[in-house]
Amino acid sequence: MKKIQMVDLRSQYDSIKADVNAGIQEVLDTTTYIKGGKVNDFQAHLEAYLGVKHVIPVGNGTDALQIALMALDLKPGDEVITPTFTFIATAEVVALLGLTPVLVDVDFDTFNINIEAVEKAITPKTKAIVPVHLFGQNANMEALLALAAKHQLHVIEDACQSIGARYIFADGRSVMSGCMGEIGCTSFFPSKNLGCYGDGGAIFTNNDVLAKKMRAIANHGMEVRYHHDMIGVNSRLDSIQAAVLDVKLPHLDAYTKARQTAAHYYNEAFAGCAHLITPVVAANTTHVFHQYTLKLVGVDREKVRQYLADNDIPAMIYYPVPLHLQKAYQDARYKAGDFPVAEQLSACVLSLPMHTELDTEQLRYIADHVLAAVKVSKI
Repeated sequence: MKKIQMVDLRSQYDSIKADVNAGIQEVLDTTTYIKGGKVNDFQAHLEAYLGVKHVIPVGNGTDALQIALMALDLKPGDEVITPTFTFIATAEVVALLGLTPVLVDVDFDTFNINIEAVEKAITPKTKAIVPVHLFGQNANMEALLALAAKHQLHVIEDACQSIGARYIFADGRSVMSGCMGEIGCTSFFPSKNLGCYGDGGAIFTNNDVLAKKMRAIANHGMEVRYHHDMIGVNSRLDSIQAAVLDVKLPHLDAYTKARQTAAHYYNEAFAGCAHLITPVVAANTTHVFHQYTLKLVGVDREKVRQYLADNDIPAMIYYPVPLHLQKAYQDARYKAGDFPVAEQLSACVLSLPMHTELDTEQLRYIADHVLAAVKVSKI
């Protein structure tokens, strides 16, 4: 049996090695390392895949979120609502821009932002909502977009973990993750479902004015060379990373299916275990399983992790500390106990290996040892 990894990038590379190497070699031959060439190719292909008018490639997912907020002309003190159970980047960019992050709780079943909590958090200072499509499935965007429209709020989707997922509206429309709000953001970090071999990210929008502005912001605030019309940053997806992504993009749906197959195997294996709550997929979204995250009930999580580690099975906790309890984001407005669902999740979640190269032998070995770990780790 192959060594089990949280993400097996080597095996995935081996399966597309010739095409990846050819794409990188083309960049080296043309010496078009920044902009143009492969970046333009990938941008056009991703726009077609997503069915979105504009893709703006940038340096990473965090930059994508920051540039999106910068484009909205928000002022210091303006409030931006985002979930407390997520990766730090979502609140980080809000704070960096002098805006006020307003944290809200999430749904226990889906891990995603709670719509009722969002509505209660809206004040006259609220200007935007940043839902996070956590672990690979979309938040309840129909309800969120209706709420945003009612209060005239911007919606920026954090789709850094959900590229390729679809959301189905009540009228039957099917829209790709990141393409429902005014702006969507994603990351191409190597472990993502569509990952490059370094850092990378992109912004999505159907708004021509915002697209033009965000392209300028990402290029030092410059539309005409050496004429800087706004404060900008330097954030570019380089051509080598674009070449890798352009090779991988046609495989993305197959990668998604492989992840869904692995998740189904786990679900079946754990179905009879009262100590394991398997991921819930909401009725109005597909799930691309960036992570396969269990909730543990009545067992010692650290003992489970150690048992798995002793048997060469990695497992991770995403995320052990919600944002409102992070030292960098301590705020008089929030204290322990304010967001009970997020705090409960942080104490009980455990993510298993999830990637495109998992085979049946590995899945069986992982599942058998998870069940064995639960038996010896009951509280």
